[in-house]
Amino acid sequence: MDILKKVPVRDQNPKVRATNFDEVCLGYNMDEAVEEAQRCMECKNPQCVKGCPVAVDIPNFIGALKKSNIAEAYNVITQSSALPAVCGRVCPQESQCEGKCIRGIKGEPVSIGKLERFVADYALENDFKPKKPNEKIDKKVAVIGSGPAGLTCAGDLARLGYDVTVFEALHKYGGVLVYGIPEFRLPKEKVVQKEIEKVAEMGVKFEKNVIVGKSVTIQQLMDNEKFVAIFIGSGAGLPKFMNIPGENANGVFSANEYLTRNNLMKAFDENYDTPIIIGKNVVVVGGGNVAMDAARTALRLGSNVNIVYRRGEKELPARVEEVHHAKEEGVQFDLLRNPKRIITNENGDVCGIEVIKMDLGEPDESGRRSPIEVIGSEYEIKADVVIMALGTSPNPLISSTTEGLDLDRRKCIVTTDEFGQTTKVGVFAGGDAVTGAATVILAMGAGKAAAEGIHKFLSE
Repeated sequence: MDILKKVPVRDQNPKVRATNFDEVCLGYNMDEAVEEAQRCMECKNPQCVKGCPVAVDIPNFIGALKKSNIAEAYNVITQSSALPAVCGRVCPQESQCEGKCIRGIKGEPVSIGKLERFVADYALENDFKPKKPNEKIDKKVAVIGSGPAGLTCAGDLARLGYDVTVFEALHKYGGVLVYGIPEFRLPKEKVVQKEIEKVAEMGVKFEKNVIVGKSVTIQQLMDNEKFVAIFIGSGAGLPKFMNIPGENANGVFSANEYLTRNNLMKAFDENYDTPIIIGKNVVVVGGGNVAMDAARTALRLGSNVNIVYRRGEKELPARVEEVHHAKEEGVQFDLLRNPKRIITNENGDVCGIEVIKMDLGEPDESGRRSPIEVIGSEYEIKADVVIMALGTSPNPLISSTTEGLDLDRRKCIVTTDEFGQTTKVGVFAGGDAVTGAATVILAMGAGKAAAEGIHKFLSE
């Protein structure tokens, strides 16, 4: 065993997986997981924990895994995380826990995410039961949204003994986990639904098809339903566009719509009648994880796919693993390019996209080098579908129907402390509704902080 190198993780063959929606990464088996766990030094001052937004006790869970004690490893993880099988798949470990792993200084970091996934999958397959609270607290808390922030907040509050109800606007629970992330990265029935069932087993109640701000307001929940605290984890589902000519043409999607039709409404499955335009040539505009998800989905539907991004490869905000997988599968990258207009035919359908070449100038406020147009370098890319993956912002429905809830200039909910307290007493918020579109694990961290804040608020 070479302790400087990770135990390799098995993947589907790129040529095979590009034609199906089965999970790409096959994960570790027991022997591989225990062998990889042996590489962990169980540091006395674990930097990996500091890199985890939900502060999982990584050395102790891996220590239990070394002894093949999966039940104890799962117990350690679930003291901090309500969604370990999700996190093990979609967290950017390379910039968080693994990015701070001491083993990574002189070799490759421990595969913390893959080990977490193995433990969580084993627990789901063998129906490990979560620990329930010793005592119940007779206080009702409402959680708006069943995405990663809401599920985490609900799970932590239920663990403390509160009477928690989650309200979901859609017909399925999971938020972005079910509508935004493709099946080949995050299986819905095998992982997401089973993790939600574990949250329910802790005593959390769920109600779907409830649009807070329309079906019921926050004030009505407090006054009529007697909820003493509320957490808003409604995410950011309002797509952004470039406002360029042709953007309203038939064949232009937001990535949010495109992925929702495929992931939640199963347009990729011929047994469902969800309408979707499957283009011969698809252009995805953007360079984040959502852009990779949209591109790889289009590829699996049979399209030739190009990603257009205005910066270079080093500046791509998507995870390195996702970019690598997209390239392996056949997605083409047109980097340092920016759309100028979408070209349409006489029927108003997309038939191409005009882009302009870019150079990188000085760094902008985010620290990334600002893209600058190369005058006169415009050219056309053939396309019959264009997918805009430019980020999202919060839906204004909740804020517009809730008096006393302040917003910032981006229309995100303002919080006044690290626990997510908003400007309305008793109402907390976290995740994309506060930060704008971000990662699953950051939303979970916000949900965890809010649960702590709500507990303090209700204990005063």
